[in-house]
Amino acid sequence: MAHAPPSLKARALQWLAQREHSRVELRRKLLRLARQRAAEQAAEQPADEGDDEADPAPAIDAVLDWLVVNRYLSDARFVESRVNARGARYGNLRIRQELSQHGASLDAATAERLKESELTRARAVWARKYGGAPAPMAAERARQMRFLAGRGFSADIVRRVVRGGDSEPDESN
Repeated sequence: MAHAPPSLKARALQWLAQREHSRVELRRKLLRLARQRAAEQAAEQPADEGDDEADPAPAIDAVLDWLVVNRYLSDARFVESRVNARGARYGNLRIRQELSQHGASLDAATAERLKESELTRARAVWARKYGGAPAPMAAERARQMRFLAGRGFSADIVRRVVRGGDSEPDESN
């Protein structure tokens, strides 16, 4: 007979060892796993043993609470890792959208830091893709603007990068 699958806590720790997860994301994965295991057990049991379908959510919430208390799970660490991983390639809009999908949001200091560096990051992304020279043709400028907008950079930043605007209004260097 095969060995028992790892507990929900063990599986959560395995996922967290691979990368940071938000509480919402980890809860979603654990619920899916618990429901899959319950369906497999129900398929193996004869039909006359009765219904004992318990909601796995309280057990999963207890596991998540334990992970938070023992500092294995931290939304702040998740946000920091996601910002570090995505910051060099994507704009603030994309990063915020991605974090909201995971049930997390930027703190004020991180949001300000991203806002201050958005023009520089957009220029770096644009220069890697297009070589840094502004496009003379309107169609090419539009294509470059769509590219940067698709990466989540704000409309103002996109216009400034593609049209070659060198200064930032609130910059004091």
